[in-house]
Amino acid sequence: MKIRLNLATTPLESHRRFAMGAAVVGTLALAALLLLSWRTYRVWNADRDFRAKMTQQQREMADLGRRRRELEAYFNRPDVLKVRDRAAFLNSLIEQRSFPWTQIFMDLERSLPEGVRVVSISPKMSTGHVEVKLIIGAATDEGKLKFLRSLETSKEFSRIQLLAETRPNKPEETDRVLLELTAWYSTT
Repeated sequence: MKIRLNLATTPLESHRRFAMGAAVVGTLALAALLLLSWRTYRVWNADRDFRAKMTQQQREMADLGRRRRELEAYFNRPDVLKVRDRAAFLNSLIEQRSFPWTQIFMDLERSLPEGVRVVSISPKMSTGHVEVKLIIGAATDEGKLKFLRSLETSKEFSRIQLLAETRPNKPEETDRVLLELTAWYSTT
């Protein structure tokens, strides 16, 4: 038979709870370290890829800027400027030729009341619309007002702006009122 005698001056202490707690905390700290290390690596890797893409885009931008300067230098040469000016002139002639004169006169005929006539018409082709400058002669103020109302209600004319209204002093003039106005003309 065995007898257990403790001859120590202090009782035996078990450090098992401390060791177990330290092991759990150490395991959690190690897991947190691994997680943070993995996250840091991913951020570093993404940052490296971003820097590489940014460097590539900066190279492309520098290349495009160089090509742009070369093209600007080419298109600003005197011989190319002459060709560009001539092309612009020819394009404006083509646009003027493509203006629907018959259609605008038919549309104006519908909106002209009695005693009102077109003195001058000057179309200007703009991007997406035709701006028409009109000088209209009217025998009376009533005819002038009827014309302006019919022009405003017309589907073909929009953005009507009255630029000037004059009254000729010559007695032989049939027009008592001259209107100068601009409007956008729609061919559709």
